Formats: sequence, C-alpha cells, structure tokens
Amino acid sequence: MKIFYKIEDVAKMVGLTKRTLRYYEELGLLTPPERSEGGFRLYTDFHVERLKKLINARDVLGFSLQELQQYVAMSEEFINQRDEIRQTEDTRLRLQKIDELEQTVDKQLELLDQKLEKMKSMRSEIHQLKDRINEAKKKYKQE
Repeated sequence: MKIFYKIEDVAKMVGLTKRTLRYYEELGLLTPPERSEGGFRLYTDFHVERLKKLINARDVLGFSLQELQQYVAMSEEFINQRDEIRQTEDTRLRLQKIDELEQTVDKQLELLDQKLEKMKSMRSEIHQLKDRINEAKKKYKQE
C-alpha cells in the first residue's frame, strides 16, 4: 500500500520549504506528484528519497541547480539504460547497451571530477593565503 504525504509533511521530513519543493518540481528536479480530489499534492516515499538525494548532491557535492538538473538527467538515463539491458535478450545488443551505460557513468564521473578540480583549486588558494598569514606572523614575531 502506498503512503501519501502532504507537502507540509515532506517539507518537514527533508528540511526544505514548501516553496522550494514546488520550485524543484517546476525545474523538473522532482517528478510531479499525484493530486488529491481537492488538488493537493500527494507525495510518496519515492519523492522523499529523491529529495534526499538532491539535497545530498546540493550540500555534499556543492551542485548548483543547473548541475543538479544535469545530475538528475544522467541518473534517470542510467536507470532507463539499466532497465533496457535487463530486458534485452540479444547478446550483441546487450553489449551495445552496456557501452551506452558506461558512457553515462563516465559523464557522471566527469561532472564530479570538474567539481573536485574546482574545490582543489579553491583549497590551494586558501592554503596560499594561510602560508602568507604564517609568514606575516613570523615577521612580526621577529621584530
């Protein structure tokens, strides 16, 4: 049996505002939920889990909304490709689909690698700043 949640409940569960949930839906980051007869959104556990993944990607990986859209699109593409592989009997076609799946995973890795490079660059700048601070401290301690 499916359990349905109102927008207020989901907002509390994942720590977002109702407005943000609607916005994520508008951007296509979250699939539109079913509606009650009165027009209220009826979210499921699928929506809650998806939101948790989005929040992780946003907070842990530092993804912008545009990057989140890319990430979601690639994740959906991966799921579709995986399902196609499972339904394919022909060995050659299955191998071809596995190659396509690998390309999707490579795109995901590329997105993460780009983010990591930016973080490494920022980290390096901060280390340089810290080195300059330590040099200044040494200089003034000698005086």
